[in-house]
Amino acid sequence: MMRVIGGIFRSRQLKAKPPEGIRPTSDKLRETLFNVLGPRVQGASFLDGFAGMGGVGIEAISRGALLVCFIDQSRKATAIIRQNLEGLEVSEGFRLIEAELVKTLDLFEREGTTFDIVFLDPPYERKELYAESLSTFASRRLLNEGGVLVMEHSKRVELPETEGVLMRYRVLTQGDSTLSFYRAVRA
Repeated sequence: MMRVIGGIFRSRQLKAKPPEGIRPTSDKLRETLFNVLGPRVQGASFLDGFAGMGGVGIEAISRGALLVCFIDQSRKATAIIRQNLEGLEVSEGFRLIEAELVKTLDLFEREGTTFDIVFLDPPYERKELYAESLSTFASRRLLNEGGVLVMEHSKRVELPETEGVLMRYRVLTQGDSTLSFYRAVRA
């Protein structure tokens, strides 16, 4: 069972067993992620891409994010996220979209939706999604000034130091998982 690490839902259990093919971000790695992000989560617009069971986005809600967008193309995953949000009695401050990430980013670009924090956790075996996701965020204005993009990936996958306007500024590894932190550097 996953649990919420901090904030107003601290220690609350999240329901459901992950469906096959979904690898939730471990409690320890989520704790590390939010320790690094710190107070910037409070009042932020937060994107949880490849959301899986939604643990990272729910953690962001618990820690005061103003809006969290969950995106996953799996119907089972979005049903679990919906169930967990209902179980926590969260009825606003989120958007749940069942679709491919890049298609949803097209929608956000048309709407003018941008984010302070983006967390992306593609399936480890789908390496092409890392390059596609970084390229999309590097070439579009989806990340607010001073915003952060965090990519969770296998420690055996090396991500680029820079991609367009994105520059990696921190890397943390725990077990098989690595978090790469990027920020947009615009002239």
